[in-house]
Amino acid sequence: MKYYLIVGEASGDLHASRLMQSLMQYDPAAEFRFLGGDLMQRVGGTRVKHYRELAYMGFVPVLLHLPTIFKNMKMCKEDIVHWQPDVVILIDYPGFNLSIAKYVKKNTNIPVFYYISPKIWAWKEWRIKAIKRDVKEMFSILPFEIAFYEKKHHYKIHYVGNPTKEEVDNFQHVYTESKDEFCQRNNLSSKPIIAILAGSRKQEIKDNLPSMLEAARHFEDYQMVIAAAPSIEKSYYKKYLGDSEAKMVELQTYELLTHSTAALVTSGTATLETALLNVPQVVCYETPVPKLIRFAFKHIIKVRFISLVNLIADKEIVQELLADRFSIYNIANELYRILPGQPARERMLADYQIVRERLGDAVAPDNAAKIMVEKLTSSIAQANISQQSSNEFQV
Repeated sequence: MKYYLIVGEASGDLHASRLMQSLMQYDPAAEFRFLGGDLMQRVGGTRVKHYRELAYMGFVPVLLHLPTIFKNMKMCKEDIVHWQPDVVILIDYPGFNLSIAKYVKKNTNIPVFYYISPKIWAWKEWRIKAIKRDVKEMFSILPFEIAFYEKKHHYKIHYVGNPTKEEVDNFQHVYTESKDEFCQRNNLSSKPIIAILAGSRKQEIKDNLPSMLEAARHFEDYQMVIAAAPSIEKSYYKKYLGDSEAKMVELQTYELLTHSTAALVTSGTATLETALLNVPQVVCYETPVPKLIRFAFKHIIKVRFISLVNLIADKEIVQELLADRFSIYNIANELYRILPGQPARERMLADYQIVRERLGDAVAPDNAAKIMVEKLTSSIAQANISQQSSNEFQV
C-alpha cells in the first residue's frame, strides 16, 4: 500500500520514522512519500520537502512567512491528489495538518489517519469539530487523551502506548558508558552535571536559555551542559552563552541525562524523557506578557499543567515555572530543592513511577502500524466487494 506522511518538526520526524519501520513489518510492499526529515529519509521512500521548510513558530514568524506556508500547503495538496496514496498519515503539527485533512476529506476518497494527536485538550478545543469531520482514525500516545476524546467528545480513538517510553527503555538496555567515559569523550570536567534542555525551536532557546544559564551558574560545584537540539546549529546557541562556561553536546540528550544530577527543561517531550530517565527537573518556560498568560491559565486554557509529566500523572510532580513564575531567582531556588540531600528530590523520583505505570508497556509504533494496516486492508477489501457487486448488478 501507499502511505503519505506529513511531519513538521524533529520529534515528528523521529516518531514517523519509527512508524514507517513498523508499517514495513506488517506491509512489506509499503511505499512511502512524505514531508519529513532525515530519519524518515533513512527508512526509505520519497521526500517531497524537508520539515525545516515548513516549520514556523509564533505569530510574527508565521505572519512573515504566510506566502511560503500557503505555497507549501498548495503543493502538498496537489501532490497527494497526484500520487493517490491509500492513506494520508498526519503526525502532530495541527496548523498545517488539519488544513490538509480538510482538503483530503472534501476532495478525495483517501482516508486520513492522525498519529500523535494535536494538543487540543490544552487550547483550541474547537478543533475537535474538524477532527471528527475529517480524521477517520486517531492514534493517541497519551493515556489521558482517551477520556478527553471518548467521554467528553464521543469520538473513539486508539491509545497505542507511548513511543518515548519505549525509546528510553531501549536506550537504557544498551547504554553502558560510565560518567567518566562520557565526560572524557565530550571534554567535560568531572563535576556533577546540571543538564539544560532549552527547547527544540530557536524562539524557545532565545527566551529560556539565558535565564537557565544564569540560574545554574550559582551552583559552582556543578557543571552546566546544554543538550543541543538536532535541528539547531551550534552557532545559534553561542549567541546566548555570554560569559557562561557551559559546554554543549549534540545528539546525546539521553546520554547526557543519564549522567546528570538534575535538569532544567522547557515544556514538551523533553520533560517526559527526563522523568523516564529518572532525573529530577525544573520546567522553565518564559512567555511574553506573563500576567496575561497567567490569567489565560486560570480562565481560558483548559489544563492545569504544561508538562507532560504532570499531565500524565494528573498531579504536580515537577515545578512549572512559566509566565509570572519564570525568573532567575525561582529557577535557582527550585533547582536547589531537587539536588541530592533535599526531600523534594526524593519525592519527585518516587512520583515518577506514577508516570511510568500510566504509560504502560505497549510499543506505540508497532501497535499503531498493526491497526492501520488492518483498517486499510479491510477497507480495501470491502471496496473491492462493493465494486464487484456493482459490476454484477450492471451485467
